[in-house]
Amino acid sequence: MANTPQVRFFLGANAPTGFYSLYDQLIDLENAQVLYLLKGGPGCGKSTLMRRVAQRLEEAGHTVEYIQCSGDPVSLDAIVDSELGAAIVDATAPHVVEPTCPGALEHYVNLGDCYDSAALRPMRNQLAEAMAGYKDCYRRAYRCLTAASEIRADLRSLLETPELEEKMLRRARGILSRECRRTGKEPGKAVQRFLNAVCCQGTVCNFSTADALCTRIYALCDTYGLAHPLLTALASGAMAAGYDVIVCPDPTQPDRMSHLLIPSLSLGFVSSTPEQPYPGRPYRRLHLDAMADRTLLRLRRARLRFSRKIAGALTQEAVEAMAQAKEMHDALERLYNPHVDFGRVEATAEEIASSLLAL
Repeated sequence: MANTPQVRFFLGANAPTGFYSLYDQLIDLENAQVLYLLKGGPGCGKSTLMRRVAQRLEEAGHTVEYIQCSGDPVSLDAIVDSELGAAIVDATAPHVVEPTCPGALEHYVNLGDCYDSAALRPMRNQLAEAMAGYKDCYRRAYRCLTAASEIRADLRSLLETPELEEKMLRRARGILSRECRRTGKEPGKAVQRFLNAVCCQGTVCNFSTADALCTRIYALCDTYGLAHPLLTALASGAMAAGYDVIVCPDPTQPDRMSHLLIPSLSLGFVSSTPEQPYPGRPYRRLHLDAMADRTLLRLRRARLRFSRKIAGALTQEAVEAMAQAKEMHDALERLYNPHVDFGRVEATAEEIASSLLAL
């Protein structure tokens, strides 16, 4: 199991509108067996508990899907074991998860009980000061992301034409006829996951997840964010043929697709940009830039270059603001950590893992 690539996604995004949540798609509730909702404040051991349970599940031969924090990918927001129909999620803000059948499906786990309240009480003012400015950092990040999103939308409008869309639709039909034979089954379903995120580390993408789920990767070489119509047509065609798909939106524009994975066909389509190129050796490359009108590209080259530069600078400003927020959060956790009973956290993790493995 140690050499098996981990499947890692995000279910939240730092989007222009603020925190964008896909946590309603964490797990298929119709087939779910148990969902643990973790409650508790900073530094109380939520990630520690999830990592420990995931380790136990993997040691028992299970495949675990890791849901990373969109603000800090080193931290976990959830884990999912689809084979067991089980998940554990940090149900605190901003990714609040409310129960649908409490007790029968969802179970609350209050890690706030692991705090030494007597030790923390005299530190109240110090704890409050440690978080001062945290929300302001994120507000600044969202303003920068909003501006960057508007510039990228304007950039795309310079190249998007009916002729380009028709070219992409023809290419999608050709790929579908070659790769997606009809199964005769009911139409497939779509689940949404973010493959990438804008976070305190910069713009990151879990290309290794695409490689873990799909041995055949189409790298869509896309400088200007034009892939959405192609990916939409591919997703619709694959589902019509009876295949389930994982739709991966653009975290900075969640109404547009950036990637598409079809695990049952071991087939993936990932956007590869100059800023974030696909690092592997793809099954095939599609040069979407070459499909755009060459005259438009030539006439608008200077404006396109300028728009990309400004959007990139604004995104970097957002990253720096989130990095500042991360520093504040780390300082807060350092204050809390000495006053958390991590032995109790570990014991809770063992209890949950044993319960899941007994399902």
